[in-house]
Amino acid sequence: MELTWYDLHHSELNVQQLHDILALRNRVFIVEQQCAYEDIDGQDLARDNRHIFALGEGRILACARILTPENADSPVKIGRVIVTSEARGLHLGYRLMERVLESCEQYWPERQQFLSAQAHLQRFYACMGFKPQGEVYLEDNIPHIDMMK
Repeated sequence: MELTWYDLHHSELNVQQLHDILALRNRVFIVEQQCAYEDIDGQDLARDNRHIFALGEGRILACARILTPENADSPVKIGRVIVTSEARGLHLGYRLMERVLESCEQYWPERQQFLSAQAHLQRFYACMGFKPQGEVYLEDNIPHIDMMK
């Protein structure tokens, strides 16, 4: 499958791209995972936050959000990492995270990267160089673990 990858500052997103990203996150995080929470948290269009996504067959198949560090000592925060159900098993998660890490290094060089991983994905993120920080905890009734690279 041929993919087109995007790494966009939020101001570069067009309305359709933003809509499709939010719709995908809603479909997977809220509907598929049966987790009622406020996905739209005011961060998608803030500061120098970025969106990484893959477009294939006319739709977004994978995406992630990168949050600008809060201060000079803070890590870059990676979140909303998602691959559509129909694209799972195609190793898009690895390709997505490679692009996310490249973007972090390009825009915030030598900064640590932080993410709150769903606990069942700990091994996946460990393969990308992330190490667990602390214990597993519940976030929106789903087990998570903080990880840092």
